[in-house]
Amino acid sequence: MRLLSLLLVLLPAAWTVAFEANQADATNAMTLFEFSPGDEQRWQVVNDGVMGGRSKGAVSVEGGTLRFTGNLVTRGGGFTSLRARKRVDLSQYAGLELRVRGGGRTFEIEVSDGARFRGRSVSRRASFRTSDDWTVVRIPFENLRSSIFGQPIRAGAVDLERINSFGLYILDGIDGPFNLEVDWIRTYSEDD
Repeated sequence: MRLLSLLLVLLPAAWTVAFEANQADATNAMTLFEFSPGDEQRWQVVNDGVMGGRSKGAVSVEGGTLRFTGNLVTRGGGFTSLRARKRVDLSQYAGLELRVRGGGRTFEIEVSDGARFRGRSVSRRASFRTSDDWTVVRIPFENLRSSIFGQPIRAGAVDLERINSFGLYILDGIDGPFNLEVDWIRTYSEDD
């Protein structure tokens, strides 16, 4: 009788775990970034000092979460960013999902395919809002805007088969400290 009681308690838990694992496999998502100690070395900070600005950003990984922190100064350049190289074919996906928390500030994600326009690198970015709570945001690839040094340009669509790097930016025009936490970055499909 004790064995039967134990089985009745354990079986629903085992079914739930198996169901959740199957659901995760069925979503067809590709995890691009999860964060472990030392992963911050993969991300390069680029501040607006390259344009004479005084914003400062920093990156760390704590408790499995990427933290992008710093101070934005709008006089001068008015941005700071993180960039990581990663070659991947995203042509089978509709967009990116990020699990983030950022105190209500607006950030941007960049997806680079190495495109150039008149000798300069084309930036393909889309903005996302954050809150004080953990939120999953979706960015469809069709929402990526093309620009060079923040100026919109007419460029073809991003070549999703040739993605070679990703970036996170803050340039929301608000002076002061910021803190973005990212739990993971992955793809999603039309069916998800």
